[in-house]
Amino acid sequence: MPRLISFPRPAACALAALAALLAGCGPFTGARVPELSDARLPRLEPSALQACASRLGLAAELPRPADATNFGERQPRNVQGRSGPHEPALIVLHETVISAPDTVKLFATPHPNDDDQASYHLLIDRQGRRLRIVPDELRAFGAGMSAFGDFAVRIRPTSVGSINNVALHLSLETPPDGRGDTDGHSGYTPAQYEAAAAQVLLWQARFGIPFTRLTTHAAVDRSRSRYDPRSFRWERFLPAYRKAAAACALTAYDNGRAVP
Repeated sequence: MPRLISFPRPAACALAALAALLAGCGPFTGARVPELSDARLPRLEPSALQACASRLGLAAELPRPADATNFGERQPRNVQGRSGPHEPALIVLHETVISAPDTVKLFATPHPNDDDQASYHLLIDRQGRRLRIVPDELRAFGAGMSAFGDFAVRIRPTSVGSINNVALHLSLETPPDGRGDTDGHSGYTPAQYEAAAAQVLLWQARFGIPFTRLTTHAAVDRSRSRYDPRSFRWERFLPAYRKAAAACALTAYDNGRAVP
């Protein structure tokens, strides 16, 4: 089976492991930037989103902001200077590999070197709490060399193709038995699945994102070295998601198609 990168045992090196997991490498030579088609799904107003969150019993997000070096602006133009997609259109699932507090510490640490910069938009800890790392409107550095099908955006001549310009990154805290170089672990808690399902639904409703654009870091990675979230189980996520969609009368987002 494919394996994750090897993690040295010292705690200081463990903090660097997550940055390595998120970082990308290698050139992206494609000249054309494909567009994602308009999903033609409705976008809810903030008041409706808040009402849905209340019905789902979601507690308020806990602010855990990343250092400014670990995120950026969503760029309206690509490397060729052409107008390109820069609004959230994909949702990518991750896992932390290290503990939630260590992940927060890593993201709050300045990283002037581009290769060390990493972040998510939201992190869900083992208790199901939502930790806000980067605002949705900004570009988190969750996937380096990445693509969704043939879609990727190249921002700078020295950069690789990436989905970060249109992605929303959601990560689950890894259990203690998965914090190392293993192929899998004991999995995520029911509270994590419920919070993840609710967050995915809220993002879909806010930005009009179809369910077919919910993916994983393993699926979009093009460095062939990222396999997270390793022990994610769709059969545990989907019932929680459909329960949330029914509670908020948002079953239209569970259509299983790219467009209605």
